[in-house]
Amino acid sequence: MCVESASLAMDTEEGVEVVWNEVLFSDKKVFKAQEEKIKEMFENLMQVEHPNIVKFHKYWLDMKESQARVIFITEYMSSGSLKQFLKKTKKNHKTMNVKVKVLLSAASYLHSCDPPIIHGNLTCDTIFIQHNGLIKIGSVFPDASVHGKGRQHRDEQRNLHFFAPEYGAGEDDYAIDIFSFGICALEMAVLEIQANGDTAVSKEAIVNAGQSLEDPLMREFTQSCLRHDAKLRPTAHDLLFHRVLFEVHSLKLLAAHCLINNQYLLPENCVEEKTKSFDPNAVMAEIKHEDRQGVQLKYSHVSPLELDKFLEDVKNGIYPLMNFASSRPHPVPRALSLSQEQVETVKTPTPEPQETETRKVSVSDVGYTIWLHVYVV
Repeated sequence: MCVESASLAMDTEEGVEVVWNEVLFSDKKVFKAQEEKIKEMFENLMQVEHPNIVKFHKYWLDMKESQARVIFITEYMSSGSLKQFLKKTKKNHKTMNVKVKVLLSAASYLHSCDPPIIHGNLTCDTIFIQHNGLIKIGSVFPDASVHGKGRQHRDEQRNLHFFAPEYGAGEDDYAIDIFSFGICALEMAVLEIQANGDTAVSKEAIVNAGQSLEDPLMREFTQSCLRHDAKLRPTAHDLLFHRVLFEVHSLKLLAAHCLINNQYLLPENCVEEKTKSFDPNAVMAEIKHEDRQGVQLKYSHVSPLELDKFLEDVKNGIYPLMNFASSRPHPVPRALSLSQEQVETVKTPTPEPQETETRKVSVSDVGYTIWLHVYVV
């Protein structure tokens, strides 16, 4: 089985660009023997819902006399692959850490599915970037027995170093993805692991690239992913808590996710209407110090446009919750599109009137007090 072609196409119903992929099976008997497994695999992929995984829209089977093929439609990533991005960018430790975290979040999601989804082909060529900077894992084909030796990029010499030593020797598990991810993280840190022409990247080149990392924590991070013994490699979920990546999310980010996740409970344009009603000179938070002058934060200090942009970025997956997110995904079956007759019969619930909470919360810690106005929407 191999990806015969991938072409840019247009979804005429939604009016968006998509990718038309064709997977060719030259041996029809092999296809028939695995047809149910293939269907199950693609049905599982249709249920994958994660902001950092390329979306599968639909698929179908096409049977011919001499061969069979699977056609599937995926989300179009407008800014190309991570490999292309690394060739054009400069080293940026902070940006690299963010991308590493979101990729780990996606890998952890796949490995936590029931049954677990092993990517098996994670390289800088199968990670893609959207125009807004959002990074996503693509080319997810979880069943090694279906793929055989035909996985895209597997036979290209320049990508052989992404595959774990035990790859193909037995039943693949999450450890092969962790090894591949470690190589991706290393390439993101050094931008490129030097190879000799078109030949495969050597083990020596990988070791030298790892030793060139200035941050000892990042060296430890990548080395833990690249351990020769698969049993000693950490899980994607464990890596999210590594010292080089772990962070406590800001209250602003937590509040934004809470708002986005509960949008269906709120009236339309509630954020815009709420910001219009605020007095720009009103104090929304105050930090009081015993030994020096305090700090007042007013509503005029926050731009509504910046707030809208931040909420939109959170909604699009630019700032996901990492370390404290649910360790297991809870995929929800897709809702079918309503017909025009059904839309007309659906009644929009009348929103409850909003009340402004005027109480204050006092938080004391190490010589200062924070007063926060709490607003209930």
